[in-house]
Amino acid sequence: MKRLFSNHAWAGKVSQTPKLFTPGPLNTSLATKQAMLIDYGSRTDAIINAQKNIRKTLLETCNVSQEKGYECVLMQGSGTMAVESVLSSVVSGKMLILSNGAYGKRMATMAKLHNIPHDVLEFPETESVCTDKVQERLKNNAYDFVATVHHETTVGVLNPIDEISTIIPPDTTFIVDSMSGLGAFPVDLDTSKIDYLVSSSNKNFEGVPGFAFVLANRDKLVEQGKTPKTLSLDLLSQWEGLEANGQFRFTPPTHSLMAFKQALREFKLEGGSSKRLNRYHENANILREGMKSLGFKSVNDSPIISTFLYPDDFDFDEFYKKLAEESMYIYPGKMTEADCFRIGTIGQIYEDDIYKLLNKIQEIID
Repeated sequence: MKRLFSNHAWAGKVSQTPKLFTPGPLNTSLATKQAMLIDYGSRTDAIINAQKNIRKTLLETCNVSQEKGYECVLMQGSGTMAVESVLSSVVSGKMLILSNGAYGKRMATMAKLHNIPHDVLEFPETESVCTDKVQERLKNNAYDFVATVHHETTVGVLNPIDEISTIIPPDTTFIVDSMSGLGAFPVDLDTSKIDYLVSSSNKNFEGVPGFAFVLANRDKLVEQGKTPKTLSLDLLSQWEGLEANGQFRFTPPTHSLMAFKQALREFKLEGGSSKRLNRYHENANILREGMKSLGFKSVNDSPIISTFLYPDDFDFDEFYKKLAEESMYIYPGKMTEADCFRIGTIGQIYEDDIYKLLNKIQEIID
């Protein structure tokens, strides 16, 4: 069988198996994995110093610092837990949720469960949040909080958070879920009006699962976080504990912290967000061109994750199974209006990995 795609070797990169073509968890470097081989107690200097380093570095990534009035709060668990930590800890009054996918809807579910008064301004899953419509809603309605997703992973759509921040009234708090955005797309908290930015260890920073984090306007956090609705997700108390003695209030994810410290070191060595985004773009462009030649239609242009519609007579379960047999893993789709599947192009994934995936897909469909 003639192959459509040549296997271009990526110099210096060792192939890993399995390959996770997903938006996280994702493939990590060998050094990041090795950072988890030592067991540390929660009160050891290594863990306390690691979390201090992580908090400082993450603030610097967004061009802010403690001196500029921002804090980084590490929170055990998944990114969803950190988002819920923010909503359940600081939101009082009425909130507007700008939603164009599953993760915006998830914030609405959290608001409902915590009895937070809220409205949802919905947009199509394949389109970005429209700032004109947001401005119109804000002009005619008063809200204390506005929340949205930076990169909506349902399909892979980037929302204009900087533009949104400029049209939010000065006394309105802006919350952003940047789970699959931060670490690739640049975020400057010093110039934007984002009060709470949430992301995770196992996305574009290429760490492992175990914790998420909130970059918060300190004054807002201290003022708004005094009446939390949960114990374990109490954002203000978590920050106060980290500041007081460098300790998590409950068992810290020690191995994940050490892995993330190494992942941040590699993030800097690669050149930060811009260089990492370039690599992800290259991966995604090769993938979409190759999939197009195989008859698959893409509905987005994200460098993080690509969404492909089912062709006629397509059996996703069988397709997934055959890829998994080769230790290649993709994601099912999340669109509500079309049958689709998703392929991620982030993590320790390079051009050669994409070509190998395309060759395997060609074999399967042939």
